[in-house]
Amino acid sequence: MSSSPHVYIIAEAGVNHNGSVELAKKLIDVAANAGVDAVKFQTFRTEKMLLHEAPKAAYQSRTTDAAESQFDMIRKLELNETDHRTLYKHCRDRGIQFLSTPFDLDSLEFLLGELNLPRIKLSSGDISNALLLLRAAQSERPVILSTGMCTLAEIEMALGILAFGYLKNQEKPYCQAFQEAFSSPDGHKILKEKVVLLHCTTEYPAPFKDVHLRAMRTMEIAFNLPVGYSDHTTGIAVTIAAVALGASVIEKHFTLDRQLPGPDHGASLEPQELEAMVSAVRQVEISLGTSLKTIAPSELKNRAAARKSLVVSSNIRKGDIFTENNLTVKRPGTGVSPIYYWDWIGKKAEKDYLQDEILKS
Repeated sequence: MSSSPHVYIIAEAGVNHNGSVELAKKLIDVAANAGVDAVKFQTFRTEKMLLHEAPKAAYQSRTTDAAESQFDMIRKLELNETDHRTLYKHCRDRGIQFLSTPFDLDSLEFLLGELNLPRIKLSSGDISNALLLLRAAQSERPVILSTGMCTLAEIEMALGILAFGYLKNQEKPYCQAFQEAFSSPDGHKILKEKVVLLHCTTEYPAPFKDVHLRAMRTMEIAFNLPVGYSDHTTGIAVTIAAVALGASVIEKHFTLDRQLPGPDHGASLEPQELEAMVSAVRQVEISLGTSLKTIAPSELKNRAAARKSLVVSSNIRKGDIFTENNLTVKRPGTGVSPIYYWDWIGKKAEKDYLQDEILKS
């Protein structure tokens, strides 16, 4: 019996380090101890990512000082290049993969060149950022793309940009060329090799009624690509359900303490919860097994004990007729199957039987 594919688990540290490298290293330790595949941070240059007057998201206003601008809030959470190198090395020392989401082109180039990351995770907010999408694809690295706040048409356009970049198309980038790249056989092939789509609800925490996990299957059918789930709900139940529905990648925010100040702590798992999530995901992925309905080796030995046989319910002499009054069904299943009950009714006994004797074929 074949086992299910490995679910790639990303522990999303994000900005829950609060700008502290030491706190970030502790987050890496927690992720490594929990047994995830990768720990992910966010890489950005604040002045290249947003305008000074950019408003906060509603959840950011709820979880941080409402009078503080988004620019000032984000700038306090920025990690410099030296910080990244330190965290990359700490991940390597702990045997866990370092990932990060770039939010501007310079940050992407740093992750591609300086850190030489094997894959790039792009956020829902950048699904329309054609420059970032194109450069990520031109790097030939696999891309994990979140799809929060998106329609299928917007996802298709983003995939067209990625396909255009992966195919090293030399013509000028424009929408028609993206659509042609997406529709081409080579485009479909390279996207299937390189891209994973993550279903996501961009709210912190995400209301359960807005999750719509079945949309994962919709994306899988629409684009014929592997799908996963980036979970912003509280707890781990929805994450586990996503794995059961076929998610190949799981991403979940975590923190050392939900009471810490900052925009994302409140919607994150604490260390013990992260460990419980990983354990549950691994149990579910093993349990998914194969689509074949067969007798599992572990249950084969229980068939005789759990099933039943045809049993004589009162003494029978040779030549007597088997009737509903002298034939019943009891455990164990070591004799004639009850499936054949009506075949025996009306037959003559070929020998004497004692009460509770099991019929043998």
